[in-house]
Amino acid sequence: MSEVELLTIDYDDGYTGYARYWRPRGAARGAVLYLHGIQSHGEWFEDSAAQLAEAGFHVLLPDRRGSGRNDRERGHARSAGGLLRDVAVAVDWLQTCTGMPTVHLVGVSWGGKLALAAAMRQPERFGNVVLVAPGLFPQVDLPAGEKVKVGLAALFQPQRRFPIPLNEPELFTDNPVRQKYIRDDPLRLREATARFLLASRVLDIRISRTAGRRTWPFAVTLLLAQKERIVDNEHTRRFAESLACRQVRIVEHPAAAHTLEFEPEPQGYWRNLVAAVSAE
Repeated sequence: MSEVELLTIDYDDGYTGYARYWRPRGAARGAVLYLHGIQSHGEWFEDSAAQLAEAGFHVLLPDRRGSGRNDRERGHARSAGGLLRDVAVAVDWLQTCTGMPTVHLVGVSWGGKLALAAAMRQPERFGNVVLVAPGLFPQVDLPAGEKVKVGLAALFQPQRRFPIPLNEPELFTDNPVRQKYIRDDPLRLREATARFLLASRVLDIRISRTAGRRTWPFAVTLLLAQKERIVDNEHTRRFAESLACRQVRIVEHPAAAHTLEFEPEPQGYWRNLVAAVSAE
């Protein structure tokens, strides 16, 4: 199994963030930027990242600013544009390190939203975009009254924190071992600031306004979990099918829950992930 390297990335506003990096086993086939979800961090996805490296890919898996091992400004992001610039800096790092002209994107859960917004912002930089149970259309969301509070706080108390409404590990997986891991994870992000939540909503708006305006040069693969409790699969599937991309593929994993990585036997997911990144 490929070994992970721990490193830091300096973003354009002076923020330094932690990341994990895997070098490919054998000749390099490409480079992958792997984006995690809203509560998770890079450690959750080390196994699938290692599988991609075994298949011949450079893999960079950053902990998003304010999450994972990044203690500074916990749960905070100033804007959607700032989050997208962080992705662009990570792509710069990966291309400089590997010499690859384009990068493949993997986005899991909320990271799928960020991945798609980044691909639409700079489409020429990306090859395959793989959205794993992407958080484009959530089943679980803040109550309407709480959203009003978030909107007001974003204007007057931008770093006021709100609970992320995903506290039950059973939403993520049916695997008891992984439920315990999620429950006990000290790095799991349980709160986000009003400004981060506003930035997340702005990403939604950017995607909805941009999606149908042009033909996209990248391919999209949608990997879904049949026993999904966090995102709306049907809405997500219809949206993906409407995209004018080079190619759209949809794969559903029977009897699997949201975090496909945490299935007792995730080998089928790994195979589909590698195939999606490798697709011509």
